[in-house]
Amino acid sequence: MTTETILANATLVLPDEVLRGQIHLAAGRIAGISAGTGIPPGAVDCGGDFILPGLIELHTDNLERHIEPRPKVGWPHGPAIIAHDAELASVGITTVFDALRVGSIVSHGQTDYGEYARVLASEILGLRSGGLLRISHFLHLRAEICSETLIEELAKFGPEDRIGIVSLMDHTPGERQFRDMSQLRNYLSGKRGITGAEFDAHVATRRRLKARNGAAHEAAAVAAARRYGAVLASHDDTDPAHVLCSAGHGAHFAEFPTTIEAARACHDHGIRVMMGAPNLIRGGSHSGNVAAQDLAEADLLDIVSSDYVPSALLSAALMLGDLWGNMARGIATVTAAPADAVDLPDRGRLVPGARADVIRVTRIGNAGAVRGVWVQGRRVG
Repeated sequence: MTTETILANATLVLPDEVLRGQIHLAAGRIAGISAGTGIPPGAVDCGGDFILPGLIELHTDNLERHIEPRPKVGWPHGPAIIAHDAELASVGITTVFDALRVGSIVSHGQTDYGEYARVLASEILGLRSGGLLRISHFLHLRAEICSETLIEELAKFGPEDRIGIVSLMDHTPGERQFRDMSQLRNYLSGKRGITGAEFDAHVATRRRLKARNGAAHEAAAVAAARRYGAVLASHDDTDPAHVLCSAGHGAHFAEFPTTIEAARACHDHGIRVMMGAPNLIRGGSHSGNVAAQDLAEADLLDIVSSDYVPSALLSAALMLGDLWGNMARGIATVTAAPADAVDLPDRGRLVPGARADVIRVTRIGNAGAVRGVWVQGRRVG
């Protein structure tokens, strides 16, 4: 069945301007855009609400929260995936790259973690092929360099698996995100109750794994990204040397650089900078790293990710629009910019011919309430 929808009397956030007008959705595409406050017969009167491109999420840990709602409490994957999908749709996300960790540690005690990505990926793809998911799902493999099983896990995936991103994750204690060891101690103490001798053993084990496997794992992850046809991302770059290495690997974007020096080096090398929406909204990093607002004010912020709070994505984009005095630019950080970073030219902009992935938003203070979500022209929320 062909679905046609006209959203009229709306504030359209176009690539380079904000325009009062109407947008016509037909056959899964944006069929037309025009200016004015008129309301054609059968159209939806948006009463001045924003109409935006559907939000594009490149890195979210939200699915992991659904499959393990509390530490060491597993949940059935099928219902968890469906709930995750519905949650993202409800906050205006119409394309997601579900972040799945590859690379496990299975032989060193309390802070070990096992393999799960291949099974979960197959379940996501199965639900997608069965038409049971509301939004567009791709996979993002988070390659843990400091691990035991990365190479074996990467071998279980192929070009048919809709892998859009492979990111190079190095969580070696004392480096990158946790170069401040007190922050790591606080994190593990709060999350897993790891203190004292257990913490010291954790640090020693992880450092041995990095020394033994780091170079081989990094090379394997870069090669795997090429084999899958995926975009490569760096993670937690801290200094220009990290960025130089990322550039040598061909990274398209940098996830959460931890210093302004690293972010500036990324731009010098043509690497887009992505920061977390929670960092922007909370006014700083929970790990003590650079504040997203500082990068925004220095014109060093290109893409925003919701990270661990899906509803934060829209709020952060609106905040950036206010900060920059340019709503089109703010919204682009969660629409056009992520689409460009992962080579998805069919979405992320309100232009004729693009996928009809659009959302209706009412502004509420610094945030926004999602009042309608359309994916390929079909209303899903």
